[in-house]
Amino acid sequence: MEHLDGTILVTAAPRIAADLGVGSAEVGLAMTVYLVTVATFIPVGGWLAGRFGARRVFCTAIAVFTLASVLCAASASLPALVAGRALQGLGGALMVPIGQLVVLRATDRRDLLRAIAWITWPALLAPVLAPLLGGLLTSWASWHWIFLVNVPVGAAALAAALWLVRDGETERRPLDAPGLLWATVTVFGLVAGLQLVAAPGWAPAGAGLLCAAALSGVAAVRWLLRSAYPLLDLRVYRIAGYRAANSGGLVYRAVVSSVPFLLPLLFQDGFGRSPVESGLLVTAVFLGNVGIKPATTPLLRRFGFRAVLLGSVAGGATCLAAFLLLTPATPLGLVTALLLLSGALRSIGFTAYNSLQFADVEAEQLSSANTLSATGAQLATGLGIAVGALVLQLATSAAPALPAAGDLFPYRVALAVMAVLLLVPLLGALRLPPGTAAHVAGRRSRTAASRRSG
Repeated sequence: MEHLDGTILVTAAPRIAADLGVGSAEVGLAMTVYLVTVATFIPVGGWLAGRFGARRVFCTAIAVFTLASVLCAASASLPALVAGRALQGLGGALMVPIGQLVVLRATDRRDLLRAIAWITWPALLAPVLAPLLGGLLTSWASWHWIFLVNVPVGAAALAAALWLVRDGETERRPLDAPGLLWATVTVFGLVAGLQLVAAPGWAPAGAGLLCAAALSGVAAVRWLLRSAYPLLDLRVYRIAGYRAANSGGLVYRAVVSSVPFLLPLLFQDGFGRSPVESGLLVTAVFLGNVGIKPATTPLLRRFGFRAVLLGSVAGGATCLAAFLLLTPATPLGLVTALLLLSGALRSIGFTAYNSLQFADVEAEQLSSANTLSATGAQLATGLGIAVGALVLQLATSAAPALPAAGDLFPYRVALAVMAVLLLVPLLGALRLPPGTAAHVAGRRSRTAASRRSG
């Protein structure tokens, strides 16, 4: 629900705008507010879970998100919709990271790969399915159902959480108010700045927010490193696997997040296909995600993290380069095959990075590690879409001055930039030792067994 609602408004924006009597661009504020709220309130989730219990906070977050969905569906004006989306974002900020924390705390290291493979699915599938689902619901019912579908899902999730989730021990750790303030300002400035910097007419405001975020980020790091009870324990970055998964992995997530944004624009504006046709084509990425999922854990166990990351990142860059060669005349079968391969590689890379980051994290650091990674993932999503939109906008402005530039030039430039950016995680994967996180992949025990049998 949380990942889907981040982007599902895109295809429904014109219909919502007509109903509420505003412009389509103004409806984008509802999406921006949601993304900003989710990212801003993630840092406090770990403290709340420790203070009041993960079960209580998780169930409350599901209830808040579901109630907010009803309020969004009942909105009769843009301010009401924006307020409902802000409340939704608050629920989502606590719901997903704390849900993941519950899973991580209950999972043995030898089962980590399988658990991560399951909880990675929503982040992979939602951005791909959102345009198609939003278009179908808007066309066949009304835009209100974009939010109302969350009600039965939320009710079922709440019932399951009350039944299955158990609380661990709570802790009386005081709230690090200065750390919360600096972290909130930093995250808000980054996400809001990334959203605005690519918006026409808002680039100066976006740049100002990004500068403010950089300054507050420095202050946040200095405070968190010397605080007796830090809101976020930055010492988790001393763990090599976690550091690798949240540096090169952040760039990888940003690039992967930009693809479901760029491809529908290429197919609709560049190739002249309808929104439904475009949505159906991009659904091939979803099928690739699903099709490869049973093989992701065996691949990691057979080849290890380093080899799998090298293959998935290099393969992803190759797919992005191949998208540059597509034209409206390219056979649909070839386009679909390329999208399927892209989705499969995307699924493998996401699962590998998400598993690697928690491979060596001790139980007492799980809360901070999980909160930091969730915040980073949210920032990566905003960064990927913002960079893609900005490059697309700049290339569109430059196209008239280039006689050889055709109608597809802006989209090809944006995809080329994303392919080049994948060199960052590729170099990071090359620097990983061959036996990285072998205890999680289960390769060490098999190697030892083979030596004993030899």
